[in-house]
Amino acid sequence: MAEGPVWDERLNELIWIDIEGYHLHRYRPSDGRRRQYELPLKAGAAVPAEDGSWILALEDGFYRFDWETSLNPALIARKTDDSDAPQPMRMNDGKCDPQGRFWAGTMNADNNRLAALFTLDPQGRVTKRLSGVVCSNGLAWTADGNAMYYIDTPTRVVSAFDFNGLTGELTNRRTVVSIPEGEGSPDGMAIDAEGMLWVAHWGGWQVSRWNPTTGEKLAAVRVPAANVTSCAFGGEGLDELYITTARTGLRAEEADKQPLAGGIFTVNPGVNGLPVARYRG
Repeated sequence: MAEGPVWDERLNELIWIDIEGYHLHRYRPSDGRRRQYELPLKAGAAVPAEDGSWILALEDGFYRFDWETSLNPALIARKTDDSDAPQPMRMNDGKCDPQGRFWAGTMNADNNRLAALFTLDPQGRVTKRLSGVVCSNGLAWTADGNAMYYIDTPTRVVSAFDFNGLTGELTNRRTVVSIPEGEGSPDGMAIDAEGMLWVAHWGGWQVSRWNPTTGEKLAAVRVPAANVTSCAFGGEGLDELYITTARTGLRAEEADKQPLAGGIFTVNPGVNGLPVARYRG
C-alpha cells in the first residue's frame, strides 16, 4: 500500500511509505536507485526535517528517523490519549505547515468519530487541533499561509479553514470541494502553484484538480487502479505529479483486474507544485 508521497528537493528523491508493509521507501529518478527501511510500527506519514532527518507519524505518535544510521525511529512524543475508542487509533496522513509544525491525524477500523487531528510543534509538544474526525487524511496550505485545506475521508468533502500561522489556530470551517457520487472518496491531497487542489480518489480511479474558490472540478487524471491514495509534486522543476495507489481493500477478482494496483505513477500535469515544508524542531 503506497501512501504519503513526498518530494525532497535537497535529495531530488521521492519518499513514500507502505503502511501495511511496515516500510519507508526512497527513490532517486536520476539513476533509478531505490532503498527501503523497515519500521517497527505502521506508518501514516513521513516529513523531512530541517536538520536532514525525517519525522514519522507511526501508530502511536511522532518519531525521528535518521537515514544515516537506519536505526529504529526515536520517539519524540506520543499522541494524546484515545482510551475512549473501542479500538486503538493509529496515526494516518500528515504534512508540515509553513511554520514547521507537523500535522497528522488518526483513524481506526470502526469508522467512528473518535479520531482527531494533532500537531507536533518545533518544541516537541503535541496539541489536538480537531476532534470528531473519522479518518484523517489530506492536508494542504495556500502559498500565503492564510488558509488550510483538510480531508476527513468519509465526509466526501474538502474543508477549508482560516489559518493562524503564529498559533496554529483553525477557524471558519467551510466546504470548498464536494466529491460527486460514484467517484470514490477523497484521500490524500496536494496543492499547485496556482492554488488549485489535487485530490486522490479512494475507489475512484483518479486524481482530480479543483478550484477551491469556486468548487469547480477542472481536470481528472485517470489511474489504472481503483484505490488512489495520494499525490505529490516532484521532479527537479516540481513539474511532475507522483500518484500512489493501493491493493488493500480489493477482493481477489478485483485485484486480478488491476495488476498495477499498489504501484506509483507519474504524469506531467502542465502546472508546477510548491516545495515541501519541513519540520523545524
